[in-house]
Amino acid sequence: MLRPRARVRLVGALIAVACAACGVDDPTLQPRDDPRFSAPPPDLPDRGHVATRQVFFGDLHIHTSLSYDAYTFGVRALPDDAYVYAKGGTISHGVGYPIRASRPLDFAAVTDHAEYLGAARWLDEQEGPDRGPTLRQVLDTGSRLRITWNFIEKALFQMASGDIRDASFRQTGEEVATRAWREIQDAAARHDEPGRFTTFVAYEWSAMPDEENLHRNVVYRGSRVPGLPVSSIDAPDPEDLWNALDAQRAAGMPVLAIPHNANVSNGRMYARLGPGGEPWSAAQAETRTRNEPVHEILQVKGQSETHPALSPSDEFADFELFDRMLDARASPSEPRGSYARDALRAGLESKAQRGSNPFRFGFLGSSDSHNASSSVEEDDYHGKLPLLDGTAGLRLGASLLLPKSQNRAVRWSAAGLAAVWAEENTRGALFDAMRRMETYATSGPRITVRFFGGLAFAEGLVDHPGFVERAYAAGVPMGGTLVASPGSGAPRFAVVAQRDPIGANLDRIQIVKGWVDDAGRSHERVFDVAASDGRVPDASGRVAPLPSTVDLATATYENRVGAPRLATVWRDPEFDPDHEAFYYARVLEIATPRWSTHDAVALGVPAPEPATLQERAITSAIWLRPAD
Repeated sequence: MLRPRARVRLVGALIAVACAACGVDDPTLQPRDDPRFSAPPPDLPDRGHVATRQVFFGDLHIHTSLSYDAYTFGVRALPDDAYVYAKGGTISHGVGYPIRASRPLDFAAVTDHAEYLGAARWLDEQEGPDRGPTLRQVLDTGSRLRITWNFIEKALFQMASGDIRDASFRQTGEEVATRAWREIQDAAARHDEPGRFTTFVAYEWSAMPDEENLHRNVVYRGSRVPGLPVSSIDAPDPEDLWNALDAQRAAGMPVLAIPHNANVSNGRMYARLGPGGEPWSAAQAETRTRNEPVHEILQVKGQSETHPALSPSDEFADFELFDRMLDARASPSEPRGSYARDALRAGLESKAQRGSNPFRFGFLGSSDSHNASSSVEEDDYHGKLPLLDGTAGLRLGASLLLPKSQNRAVRWSAAGLAAVWAEENTRGALFDAMRRMETYATSGPRITVRFFGGLAFAEGLVDHPGFVERAYAAGVPMGGTLVASPGSGAPRFAVVAQRDPIGANLDRIQIVKGWVDDAGRSHERVFDVAASDGRVPDASGRVAPLPSTVDLATATYENRVGAPRLATVWRDPEFDPDHEAFYYARVLEIATPRWSTHDAVALGVPAPEPATLQERAITSAIWLRPAD
């Protein structure tokens, strides 16, 4: 049996063996000569207070070595490192090379798992007698150069088993978790710079019943937080978490929960039936929406906006699909109940049939990085977990730990970011914006999107110098609700999108509509409402695709198609004043090389499919309620 210090050396040895197994000279292991990697973090500007709000980009889903899974896969970075990276500084990847983003984020949160918080790191540092038999058993399962899936499965998917409730775990585990939780709070306090960079005290509640992912990130508005995070060990069901958060809120701790990307929940995240297997009651629906105002729909494990099986007429529904469970068999995850658009439709049906809507929420993205970083740049992607995907060779299939058929790394995404419209870059302003759902998700680029709905918007509103002021005065922003008035006619939606300043041009703006008919059944339709290069919708309402400018041999593209800005005021041609509906905007970039193509070029091997992607931004919805 290896001693704890030997296990640390074992991680490094496994990475070295894994890299050798790639059979290539992996450029990701070489020192980088980019001057960014020796430059200090930039000075972050104070953007001040703007009454009409400004957009801030951040990541609310970052793990460090205080998370059990991150530590056992080679991550050694701590919360301070995560904030240094988010502020534009350089840190060390788990494999040992330096990583630094092209530009800082505006806000971030370290969200280490509440379960076994800090325990793996602590146990690996112990040289004395066994002080935690249950934790020792978990770690020792894979300590003989045989880190198998059984070890991973025990570590990640059986954390809620009864044997971890023994007294030894309680005594030692709570002491360790308390120290780790204090470290998370202290790091957030050290790096929070109101106006310049915002941190949140946060953690991840990680329930995994039957290996179905129901995780939530819990985010606090201020520095007043409980003595320990609520974990799925003590609160195994979402309603247990909601009740605990309600109690904390009543005790003066403003808090919200952000459901994890739902695509691998096997239909459980947005189940049509509520707790107890009965239809959602009004009280249950209100409890859920009060605690979970925004949901994560873009991250490293793909997207959970929609799925081709749920939206067969949506030609862009197959974006970054990751629809296999996280179990050893990679079982298919049931699409129905696992995607946000389907959930919004289910919410409308519930409201029409029973008067309660448990699925009224906004959208945002975040990375779910386990490297104390936000690895969202396609041309500088450094993976999720060092032992699985810390190098280009590992990411493209030469994994030491998993057979190629089970290597999920090639299907992971360089995504996503949370975009928040707030008056200033402070905890209070950003948190309040999330509460009112004035947020959107991006797959990584910093596309700027304004989306408003109104009953009397003028045709040329988006080109008016006072566009934003007028839109707020006469309508509602993303996340809001419009109430139809008798004789008002169809609502109008104003949307303006600007490309990422260092990114690709825009292809089109779409508006996704969902509604219920007189029988309470929901429907959806995607409208192309603005397109670049002079394209107009055909008889079916769709615009033709743009030619790709991607050169797969060099993993480059050109901005000679598309547009830097798209804007329109769109009126629903199928409006029915008697039907409740939702509308949200989706903005697509032109085609660009996927991270896997950048890796393939670096390694000199063929790029796997898909070799390109159309990055995107997806706004929170605006709801339309009939006048009666």
